[in-house]
Amino acid sequence: MPEGKAAFREVLPKQGQLSVEDAAAMVLCKPKVLPLKSVSLEKLEKLQRAALEAARPPEGTPPPRP
Repeated sequence: MPEGKAAFREVLPKQGQLSVEDAAAMVLCKPKVLPLKSVSLEKLEKLQRAALEAARPPEGTPPPRP
């Protein structure tokens, strides 16, 4: 089997139309799915929830009297 440039032979039709596509066309790709919340925002919310849990008095203790 021939190697290099000689591997493919150019074939031109003797009759009919020859179609040549020279113009570059835009190719559309699938849209990217973006998260509604960023990773940093989720981390911040997690820290806030942890801080609220730590600040909340343990269950079973009576509420403080004024």
